[in-house]
Amino acid sequence: MENISTKTVKHFDWILLLGMLALLAIGVLAIYSATYNSGSSYLKQNYERQLIWIAIGSILFLTMALIHFKYYQAFAYVLYGFAIVLLLFVLILGKMGGGAARWISIGGIKFQPSEWAKLFTIFALARYLSDNLNQIRSTKVLITAFAIGLLPMILIFEEPDLGTSLVFAAIIPSILFWADVSPLALFLIAAPFLTMLASFNFYTFFADMILLVGVLYFVKRPLIFSVANVLLNLFVGIMTPFFWNSLHAYQQKRILTFLGLVSDPKGMSYQIIQSKVAIGSGGLWGKGFLHGTQTQLRFLPAQHTDFIFSVIGEEFGFIGAMVVLFLFALILYRGFKISAASKNHFAGLVGIGVTTLFLYHTVVNIGMATGIMPVTGLPLPFVSYGGSFLLVSMASMGVLANISMRKYDY
Repeated sequence: MENISTKTVKHFDWILLLGMLALLAIGVLAIYSATYNSGSSYLKQNYERQLIWIAIGSILFLTMALIHFKYYQAFAYVLYGFAIVLLLFVLILGKMGGGAARWISIGGIKFQPSEWAKLFTIFALARYLSDNLNQIRSTKVLITAFAIGLLPMILIFEEPDLGTSLVFAAIIPSILFWADVSPLALFLIAAPFLTMLASFNFYTFFADMILLVGVLYFVKRPLIFSVANVLLNLFVGIMTPFFWNSLHAYQQKRILTFLGLVSDPKGMSYQIIQSKVAIGSGGLWGKGFLHGTQTQLRFLPAQHTDFIFSVIGEEFGFIGAMVVLFLFALILYRGFKISAASKNHFAGLVGIGVTTLFLYHTVVNIGMATGIMPVTGLPLPFVSYGGSFLLVSMASMGVLANISMRKYDY
């Protein structure tokens, strides 16, 4: 660690820290309430375990904040390689949990390498793009950057953990955009994913291809370039049915339920229905701490993890939910501001990657709890119960604080 000057400490983002601490406190209260009437002594101790992880996370936060970000840049590929090795290890010897092999155990301590892979992939992408700023729009750089982000995404999908793998689909384009990759390149990167969604129906697939051809005609790129992109998207459209059949039944059901194509009020829809009832019944001020009927009678599924926002909505009402949303908005605003203010390209790209990570988790988790997004099993940062993601979230906040303190360093 370097010697921290008074000038460096002066730029520490206290608002970022206070926002995180407030969310951690709300999370512990919600976890305590969610497990209060569980009837299980193990579950009742969840809030105590969460406090222990917060203590460990606080050490990680300080450590990540105090080490100069130039060391993250220097060791970015090493950390990324380490994450890839752990993800491969999970596929071979991982522990089963929630229908997937996501955990590994070292010395009796279980953790999810996929959570750390998010942060280390951000480091690697930022390092590669900042090293190639002069060629940022070349095809070779784009393909390599895309491959760096895609490799952990595929390995996590194979666990299988569709929800976590999709986090990378948000992180990759945001970092590429911040690195000044052209809008056309971002469109062409997103096009296969749009084609995949559109190919479930002939007319939407046809419209998607017309859009692609129209954009390629408008930008007037070489014919071979346009033909290659059209063929790629046709290939994706043809292969989508095979990809769909490779998904697990529960994953297909989640997507179909979300799209309203199947009705399953006692199955997949049950989670969303109970969550919406809990949030809606909270009213303006909520039913009060430990007085939420949906929560205390345990109608809510996964109420201390994925649906923790529903507990807050029921017991603390609209006002409590707005406080949580305000705190996240504050953290995201500070994250984007810190990224924009950083004079160092690597640090700015890391900042935008970390902020996007929090933005994606927040939008998807709250969208899931309010029934406007499919159930993907993503936790709410700093609030949901769980050690691996909490530690990575606090370490990532330490990185943001680090960039804030050294925003004038080149």
